[in-house]
Amino acid sequence: MDYILVLITTATKKEAERIAQILVEKRLAGCINIVSNINSIYHWKGKIEEGKEFLLLVKSKKGLFNKLAKEVKKLHSYEVPEIIALDIKKGDRAYLEWLKNSVK
Repeated sequence: MDYILVLITTATKKEAERIAQILVEKRLAGCINIVSNINSIYHWKGKIEEGKEFLLLVKSKKGLFNKLAKEVKKLHSYEVPEIIALDIKKGDRAYLEWLKNSVK
C-alpha cells in the first residue's frame, strides 16, 4: 500500500476546516491536521505576494490522489490551489493499518 501526505494551503481557517471535513467524510483522507497562521511568500501574476494561510496535512493513499485533488479544486477558493503529494516512505505499522482502513 502506498501512502501519501498531501499539502494544501487555504486563505481562511473556515475554508481549511470545510475542505478537511469533506475529505474525511468522503474517506479520501484518514486524518487531516490544520496548521494555523503560516506565512507564505510567492509569485502571483507577476508580483511577489505575502499572506497568512492555513496548511492542511492530509494523510491518504496514493491511489486516491486524483479524486482528492479533484474534490479540493471543487471546494477551494484559489484559482490555482496548492495540492502537493509527498510519499510516506515509512510509518508506524499500526498507524498505517489504521490509515488503510480509514480511506476508500
